[in-house]
Amino acid sequence: MDKDRVKGKAKDVAGRVERQMGEWTGDEKKQAEGAAEQVKGKVQNVWGKAKDTGRDAMKDMKRSGERDMEPERPAKKRA
Repeated sequence: MDKDRVKGKAKDVAGRVERQMGEWTGDEKKQAEGAAEQVKGKVQNVWGKAKDTGRDAMKDMKRSGERDMEPERPAKKRA
């Protein structure tokens, strides 16, 4: 799991808390700041997921390439 996914989720949760506190206290500035922090967290989380997907795709390509490069073994003859 990419570190951006973890950091993004943490920002998302912190933003939710800040936004909710703003709603409870009627502080519109805190609500907006919390919502902005949530968006930043969601974007960072998606970026981390994209990096994980790319990394996984590269590993899969590498594995399939290694299989393609292995010499084929002749089939065993049955008597």
